[in-house]
Amino acid sequence: MRFMMLMIPLGYETAPPDVQLDPERVAAMMRYNEALKDAGVLITLDGLHPPSKGARVSFGTGEPIVTDGPFTEAKEVLGGYWMIEVASREEAIAWAKKCPASPNEVIEIRQVQEMSDFPPEVQEAAAGFDDLKK
Repeated sequence: MRFMMLMIPLGYETAPPDVQLDPERVAAMMRYNEALKDAGVLITLDGLHPPSKGARVSFGTGEPIVTDGPFTEAKEVLGGYWMIEVASREEAIAWAKKCPASPNEVIEIRQVQEMSDFPPEVQEAAAGFDDLKK
């Protein structure tokens, strides 16, 4: 089973575009990332720039509207993610619990939808999707 672990650093929604990272915290996170890799469960990972460098495209009016960050209505934003492959939800939770997160960080764990999760008509409508992922 694939799971995405989403890092939500509280307060990151107001971080400046040139936010500075603490080298000690980065080193601790790299050791955690290495443990995921060494265990053979890590698929990919990335950190994300703060919302102040982002944009949102909304479709509420039927036409795309672009809003540059920061987004004043945001209460939580993603700071990064890990994609892991493990045997169960419990194993994904166990890995998240090992993260050297600070008290102002939360990890949300979400299982990735697999084609086999859907009924045949949905699988048929999504035919070719696996080719797009490569």
